[in-house]
Amino acid sequence: MPVEMSPERFEELVGEALDEVPVELMSLMNNVVFLVEDLPEGGGDDLLGLYEGTALTDRGWDYAGMLPDRITIYRLPTLKVCETEQDVVEEVAITVVHEIAHHFGIEEQRLHDLGWG
Repeated sequence: MPVEMSPERFEELVGEALDEVPVELMSLMNNVVFLVEDLPEGGGDDLLGLYEGTALTDRGWDYAGMLPDRITIYRLPTLKVCETEQDVVEEVAITVVHEIAHHFGIEEQRLHDLGWG
């Protein structure tokens, strides 16, 4: 049975997960914004997070004046796969790290190989 959690509490958990990311790593992130939404565009309920943008490893000399990259964490799909609030805390932390890794150019398969999939 999915966990019930208010949008406000879920956003707090995302903030707490971001607070756990080492300062040294966060300081390397450039032109990225974090968002929380209930569902992905189109309403799919199996996507927990999404990175949209140009990974740091793909940015060249001509990368300038771009809108921020977006990391979105989806509340309802996350709650759907969790049974307890502690499960949500852990899943949000994994999803945040997973999407940040995409910002640094780490591909999906490598994340799965490392256990962050």
